[in-house]
Amino acid sequence: MAGAAQGGSGQTTFGSAGGVQGDAGQTLFGSAGGVQGGTGQTTSGPVGGVQGDADRAAFGSAGVVQGDPGRTAFDSTGAAQGGTGQTGTGSFGAVQGGAGLPGAGAGAWQGGFHPGHPGSQTHPGSQTHAADHGASSPTPSGAMPPFGPGSPGPYYAPPGSLGPAPAPRRGRGKVVAGIAALVLAVGGVAGGVGGYVGYEAADRSGPVVNALNQVPPAQQTGSSPDGSIEQVAARVLPTVVQVQVQGGAGSGFVLSSDGLVLTNNHVVESAANGGAIQVQLQDGRAFDARVVGRDPTSDLAVVKAEDVSDLPTAELGNSGDLRIGQQVVAVGSPFDLNGTVTSGIVSSLNRPVSAGSERGGQATVLNAIQTDAAINPGNSGGPLVDMRGRVVGINSAIYSPNTGQSQAGSVGIGFAIPIDQARRTAKELAETGKATQTVLGVQVTDAPRGGAQVSEVTSGSAAASAGIRDGDVITRFGDRPIDSSDALVAAVRSRAPGDKVQLTTGDGRTVEVTLGGQPVEVR
Repeated sequence: MAGAAQGGSGQTTFGSAGGVQGDAGQTLFGSAGGVQGGTGQTTSGPVGGVQGDADRAAFGSAGVVQGDPGRTAFDSTGAAQGGTGQTGTGSFGAVQGGAGLPGAGAGAWQGGFHPGHPGSQTHPGSQTHAADHGASSPTPSGAMPPFGPGSPGPYYAPPGSLGPAPAPRRGRGKVVAGIAALVLAVGGVAGGVGGYVGYEAADRSGPVVNALNQVPPAQQTGSSPDGSIEQVAARVLPTVVQVQVQGGAGSGFVLSSDGLVLTNNHVVESAANGGAIQVQLQDGRAFDARVVGRDPTSDLAVVKAEDVSDLPTAELGNSGDLRIGQQVVAVGSPFDLNGTVTSGIVSSLNRPVSAGSERGGQATVLNAIQTDAAINPGNSGGPLVDMRGRVVGINSAIYSPNTGQSQAGSVGIGFAIPIDQARRTAKELAETGKATQTVLGVQVTDAPRGGAQVSEVTSGSAAASAGIRDGDVITRFGDRPIDSSDALVAAVRSRAPGDKVQLTTGDGRTVEVTLGGQPVEVR
């Protein structure tokens, strides 16, 4: 038979010559000129087997050509392979051009990135690093030098670098010429088949769609949805400022249209004794400012921007209404990036946290809001707002697992001063320049089994008037459990002077106390 052709899957053709197949799972047996284009195919014939895909094997006495990975050719002469993972075995002139290709036989040439298979024969001649020549054909002067064991990297032989060829065998020139002619003939057949398939594919394809030619969407003109972060940012950003001092910067937000700004004490503390302070608005304008008053114990300060008017002011909310899991947004200037907006949730409430410049003691313990909104150095003094854009806290501290860091970054644990506490202090600072601290009148330490153990009661204090004695362990403050001395300090500072609160002691007593107050001393 001759000229058998098949185009479907799972087909088999038997012919004496010229078989052509174009799909997967096919098998061709012919005496010459077999061409196959699918995967998983096998060709057997005495001359000219050609294959163009993966996982195929060809067995022929001469001129086997293969062009894809995973294939194997066995031939007495002139086996050529161009893909990866191929193996060529021949008595002379095997050519391989892919990576990781071993060759055996006289004059094997390999051009891949893996060392040659053990047993590769070294052919005399120079070896040179050069550009990848791919699956080049051997020159008549001899075979290319091998990629032998221990070679440091890929070697490619450029034209003219080959060494002297071994003595040619009788009749070799005719055989090689015949192989070359066969390869050209097969190339012509394969090109014709490929051209026809390409034409058919192009004919069935639709028009080309290019995203670059599409018309851009219309600009959004509608307002952002209520309660979205976008809406919150648009409302809050104009009221947030960057507070700049020599050697650093923090954040703040506008309390009054004439330039009162609330921030953290530790932001402006270095400039409190006459140092330069500037307040920069979101529109880029900057104004000189001065300290009106500050309270290191609550880590709050009020500054006044000079010669300004008609500033947009922040809306204050109610931190007592916060619930764990509620969404919040933080705004500020982390790492000098003015007007940065981040979002998260309220992670916890009533966290005792030491803040400000005097950390490590109870003088600056805060009753803080914990949030996972990203807060970084430079956010200090900026607002934490609810989803209506109302300020519920003042960002003041972050948790750092490495206390040796000069500038810690956010690890998702940030702390803010509740606005209910800050509002009272800010009002006092703005009006009088001084603040009043809420006090119980006791010195406390951590009790061995939990709670705050009283080590000293101040004479005439609120605690003394309520009947608290040395050695008492306070376990509850109102309806709030007390498990440490810091928890009691934070709970007291969350209230205002004159508030009445019930205290519970470890022996089961309950007493009512009227909290006192004392002026904050600023050094």
